[in-house]
Amino acid sequence: MSSAIERIAAWSRSGPGFAPLARTRARHAIADTIGCMIAGADDQATQSVRAAFAASIGPSGAAAVIGGGRASEAVAALVNGTAAHALDYDDNFRPGITHASAVLVPALLAVAHGRAANGRSFVDAYLVGLEAQAIVGRGINPAHYTLGWHATSTVGAIGTAAGTAWLMGLDAAGIARAMSVAASMAAGPKGQFGTPAKPLHAGLAARNAVDAAALAAAGMTGRLDILECPMGVAELFGDASAAGWAGIAIAEPHVIESEGLIPKRHPCCGSTHYTVDAILGLKAEHGFTSGDVLAVETLVGIANARNLAYPDPEDEMQARFSMHYCVALALLQDRLSLADFTPEAVQRQAVRELLPRTVMRAYDKSEEAAAGRLPHRVTVRLADGRTLTVERSEAKGSIADPFDDMDRESKFLDCCAATMNEAEIATLYDQLAGIDAAANLNFLSPALVATGRA
Repeated sequence: MSSAIERIAAWSRSGPGFAPLARTRARHAIADTIGCMIAGADDQATQSVRAAFAASIGPSGAAAVIGGGRASEAVAALVNGTAAHALDYDDNFRPGITHASAVLVPALLAVAHGRAANGRSFVDAYLVGLEAQAIVGRGINPAHYTLGWHATSTVGAIGTAAGTAWLMGLDAAGIARAMSVAASMAAGPKGQFGTPAKPLHAGLAARNAVDAAALAAAGMTGRLDILECPMGVAELFGDASAAGWAGIAIAEPHVIESEGLIPKRHPCCGSTHYTVDAILGLKAEHGFTSGDVLAVETLVGIANARNLAYPDPEDEMQARFSMHYCVALALLQDRLSLADFTPEAVQRQAVRELLPRTVMRAYDKSEEAAAGRLPHRVTVRLADGRTLTVERSEAKGSIADPFDDMDRESKFLDCCAATMNEAEIATLYDQLAGIDAAANLNFLSPALVATGRA
């Protein structure tokens, strides 16, 4: 039997037809990610990467780099991938447990710019890479993620290599080689969450996917059963609970139709989102304010609790991975925005006073083993004696609670407002909506010159 990588590669070159719904959702995800890249251009992580590779960024080069200039495909993917994930506003992808688009879009954009690919091919490659991420992720998750691996930089790199190799024009054998090589580049511990190295993971994964495809094009190869073989990905990165790939089938509909992506409503770790959405819903229903709240108790998954390591955050990076901070914002406001994650915002007295009122605990291993993915439970205790409890299993943006056109447009505006005027934002948004028909992606270059949020 052929390996999992070979089956993915063969499918990608079999001429799969992507349904209109798949293409529409891909366009939405691409636009969302471009917005996040623009917003993250001036973040510390992005600027550090630009500074480190300044000698490689100039007026000429294969691909446009966020913040201005051009560079090789690999360096552009590295910088742009870091920017896309810098503010943790980019989408979540449940099958891979990845920030799928923060790796896919920058990697594919670099290749598309470097090789003058058209918009339709770009969308096709995105859908190839996303399906590949789903298959790789299902074989080792959730064990892989719970053990502490940042799947964005492991699963993300391997799956995205399929998309980059496809866009470069490699045949099925070449795509399989690219995925095998990318498996040797997969890395990224979740212990880096709350630091600039976390968004760097997305940049590294995007660069690794581009480099893996280029190496495969030059004849580099590795074991094509590297996911399943002894001392391969499953054995090293998972545990006995992982499903593996023996029974994988790539079937219609595409994963973006059946499971979708989850664009983020809030610019912070997705592990906080069920709780934040639940609190905002309780406030709207029961009319209480932050001053009425004695305590908030939230019950989350084990991996979620491990992601949120900062009950008393010292800066905006830690705040994005603080349940306590995000709960305080939800109690004080009707929405969370990028303006809430700055050094000044984190030190607001009203927020600091609310931090001790939150208690977070996690399900135990036996509960998760028996039931799989469990809802997050939020209990709010009020000064008037009321106790309000609600459970939430889906975040705003999921297929079960999807964004509408206004949600998508308002988020894109939030991302771009610091560097572009409303007319420029509207033009770019319309161009991204029609990316399928674009002869090339040069229309993005002016927007990528934007310097992001100060």
